[in-house]
Amino acid sequence: MTSVADNRLVAGTVYNYHLLRSALEQFGKTPLQLNPLQVKQAHKQAEATFKLETRVLASAEAREVVVPQQHIDAAVNQVAKRYPDWDEFQEDLHANHLTTEVLRHALQRELRFDAVMERVGAEHAEVSELDIDLFYEAHRERFTKPETRTARHILITINPQFPENKRNAVISRIKEIEKLLQKEPTCFAELARQYSECPSAMEGGKLGRLPKGKLYPELDQALFELEEGGISGPLESELGMHLLHCEKIHPSSLMPLTQVRVRIREIMEKRKKLQYQRAWLAGLSRGERLLT
Repeated sequence: MTSVADNRLVAGTVYNYHLLRSALEQFGKTPLQLNPLQVKQAHKQAEATFKLETRVLASAEAREVVVPQQHIDAAVNQVAKRYPDWDEFQEDLHANHLTTEVLRHALQRELRFDAVMERVGAEHAEVSELDIDLFYEAHRERFTKPETRTARHILITINPQFPENKRNAVISRIKEIEKLLQKEPTCFAELARQYSECPSAMEGGKLGRLPKGKLYPELDQALFELEEGGISGPLESELGMHLLHCEKIHPSSLMPLTQVRVRIREIMEKRKKLQYQRAWLAGLSRGERLLT
């Protein structure tokens, strides 16, 4: 049980730890660095988290939760490691109206709070196989692999500093390559090695297997409008002029339930755990489950 002295410590300076944490989380600053409006917002959040923590630690579920001293030591050391040396750590604590003793107590409360919430969440209803099956059927779109396309390209860069790479010259060159491809469409990789100015030329212009949104918008739209085996006309991006080849279309596909069952279980367990914790906290706010 908590002592009277301990309660006084909690009611006083431990709140400053919540205020400091609130300021850092919301603004990335200490309370002393905040403007008046930010100070008000930081206090509002600190008051809420302090009250919630106090309420949880007064619950019946918190009675048997004990945090080992080594865990508290580790938490204090983790904070201290953010500073160049111990003296600067102490100075910063003092500037924020904290001491090492108060910090230890605040961290002990924080660790107990987390442990209680974890224990409460562990009591949530188990996820059944039927739950998983129903979730899979109701959210099939979440487990559908999008269509992808295996592509190659030929790039001629536009660079006004070189006569052969001025825009008009590049358009003429890309059109000449297009004519060659119209005669021998199966020679795309060979022509890419010969003419492309992209590093991918060494691999025959290979871009790999791509989902939508990976290329420049102009190229992306063209690639996903091509038929399998199709070759685009000249396309312009900020790099220069391109020719695209859609080698293969990989249609969208639904992942089998056996492949995603574990993932669905984790999603549902996390969701049920959170729902149970919220319901439990709501009960605390109504004055239920508190120690007398």
